[in-house]
Amino acid sequence: MRVLLQVLTALALIAYPVAVYLGLNYLPAGTIALVLCLLLVVRLMLQKQKVKTLVLPLLVGIGLTAGSFVAKRSDWLLYYPVVINLTMLALFSYSLYQGPSMIERFARLKEPDLPDEAIGYLKKVTLLWCGLFILNGTVAAYTAAFTSLATWTLYNGLIAYVLMGLLLGGEWLYRSFWLKKT
Repeated sequence: MRVLLQVLTALALIAYPVAVYLGLNYLPAGTIALVLCLLLVVRLMLQKQKVKTLVLPLLVGIGLTAGSFVAKRSDWLLYYPVVINLTMLALFSYSLYQGPSMIERFARLKEPDLPDEAIGYLKKVTLLWCGLFILNGTVAAYTAAFTSLATWTLYNGLIAYVLMGLLLGGEWLYRSFWLKKT
């Protein structure tokens, strides 16, 4: 049951922008804020001790959704993608400072014995991800503050995911080509 709840809450959080769009357009006022708040609370309760870094964005999300419900301010729901991007930026940036870089950590899951020349490359890829989080966070904040709900949903529910997918896939293709040359 725990695994099922983890999967369902993860999918709901990935679909957060679409849920907000549908909820604000088709549900009674405040309903989507309450539903999303409950999902975030469930997700927080399911967190394992090892993933402490995800606690802060969950708590902020709970605050935003609960505050949105209490204050009757649906616009607060639009700032959760900003929180996620800021959190990811902080994690990736900190890994550059503290080491090993976040992308190196991911790479070592598949290949524990990385060659020394890969470390610098993986730091650059981590830096590239930081740039994407800055871009995504900035556009998420702009769309939340200055655009329509439809535009916010399009960017945060589709375009941001496409950009992340392009970076992930493009880097993987480049790395596959680069590693074959070395």
